[in-house]
Amino acid sequence: MAVEVIMPKLGMAMKEGTVSNWNKQVGEAVEKGELIASINSEKIEMEIEAPASGSLLDIAVPEGEGVPPGTVIGYIGQPGEKVPEAETSVAEQPADKEIAATAMEETKPVSLSALTTRSRIKISPVARKIAESAGIDYTQLKGSGPGGRITKEDVEKAVPAPAASEPEQREESTAPAAQQTPMTGMRKVIAERMHASLKNSAQLTITMKADATEAVQLREQMAETVQSHLEANLSMNDFVARAVVLALQKHPHMNSACMDGHIHQFESIHLGVAVALEKGLVVPVIRDAQNDSFVQLSKKIKLCAERARQGELNQDEMTGSTFTISNLGAYGVEYFTPILNSPEAGILGVGAMEEAAVFKEGTIECRRLLPLSLTFDHRVLDGAPAAAFLQTVKQLLEEPFTMLL
Repeated sequence: MAVEVIMPKLGMAMKEGTVSNWNKQVGEAVEKGELIASINSEKIEMEIEAPASGSLLDIAVPEGEGVPPGTVIGYIGQPGEKVPEAETSVAEQPADKEIAATAMEETKPVSLSALTTRSRIKISPVARKIAESAGIDYTQLKGSGPGGRITKEDVEKAVPAPAASEPEQREESTAPAAQQTPMTGMRKVIAERMHASLKNSAQLTITMKADATEAVQLREQMAETVQSHLEANLSMNDFVARAVVLALQKHPHMNSACMDGHIHQFESIHLGVAVALEKGLVVPVIRDAQNDSFVQLSKKIKLCAERARQGELNQDEMTGSTFTISNLGAYGVEYFTPILNSPEAGILGVGAMEEAAVFKEGTIECRRLLPLSLTFDHRVLDGAPAAAFLQTVKQLLEEPFTMLL
């Protein structure tokens, strides 16, 4: 009997997963535990292992299509073994019920054979949705997918193209050739969230430079002791994170979010730390950061960042932050405008540290200056309290010993 390959559930918040790549083609041999496909959901990507040995009999969900967790995306079995003729995707079962319900409501009778024919048509969930929205009878289409499955491309070809006006045609003819890549997976989620963040909040960015000379010196002085006794390595990003947590405790209005017309001020500080990956950006969350010591916070940040790069975080570990830090200093960026991680009221951007000649008590000294960019939601708080928060972060970085108390 054919073994089902199921779309896994990557965290409690997952609603849909997308097959980004099939490593095997229909008919190819697979071994149990072999990586046969890559999937993504929200900001998580992972590879799926074959649940059994045999041959890949059918690909139920083509690359680039999304389905709910628990959906059958393929079958593995012995060569020549048949797969179920009915719809292979559990996501399509509700659609069959809708067809039956619609048939009962229409004045024109619909035969049981017609419904049975529809239920046996092999069509991907996305293709069926597009066909029904466009009013296309997909039972008349010829599928180009594995086993004659109707794909999204098959339906899109059957949708009549809207007539373009002359100006549009002229513009298209003069447009330079370009490679088009569908916006899917992590890139699509990031795009939607960033656009929604700018659209649904009143964002303002203020900047300030912190003299981090003392912090750099303290880090160097503590390095050997911290490494030998606590097995940790403090970075400047850890100093910034510690300063942010302490500043949020002093300015709790920054640890807020605007939701459903209300300002929610949170008691716990769930610190989000942005991590850049090859395919996008993820934000692991350090929960209840106010309860961690300096070293504990440092270890958690590094562990979360490493797990994020290895693709080991689930979706629940990347949701629920109340304030976020984004550091572009490694890329030589000074000031920038970080976009709020909605619905949070604040996000701190950290730039590249630079050496500068500074007048200090009548003499010129070489100091290490750290650019800080704070974006905040003006609906939640005004410029003065936001500036007071940023000033506290600056003071803590300039008096780093206070962060060890």
